[in-house]
Amino acid sequence: MGKVLAICISEKKGTLKTEIDEAKFIEDFGIENDAHAGKWHRQVSLLEFNKIDEFRKKGANVDFGAFGENLVVEGIELNTLPIGQKIQIGDVLLEVTQIGKRCHDKCQIYYQVGECIMPKNGIFTKVLKGGTVKVKDECLLV
Repeated sequence: MGKVLAICISEKKGTLKTEIDEAKFIEDFGIENDAHAGKWHRQVSLLEFNKIDEFRKKGANVDFGAFGENLVVEGIELNTLPIGQKIQIGDVLLEVTQIGKRCHDKCQIYYQVGECIMPKNGIFTKVLKGGTVKVKDECLLV
């Protein structure tokens, strides 16, 4: 079992995301008011807290959302999940569609942070069932 530590959104792709306390997840679309929402396979991105913490221990001063992630989750080793794995957060049901990604060339995140951890550690999901997610909600693998 895991827990949502942060929910982050942005108006534009390739930019740092800002934290919010709760978000509306829309079925087959993504998070309301987030630039990555849409009818595609990478509607919501997740990053494991431990990966961010390791990066911080290397001297990086990064806030949640610095890597463009929508959800920061503690307690689940996200990058080991198989494609098709379902994640339940309250009423919301996500399905893993991609592990890692090729980063944008020298995007805003790269210039602020110097490297990205999303290519190896980020996961991407589709929203199978919508609803509201709040910080501190539990995440279950189903």
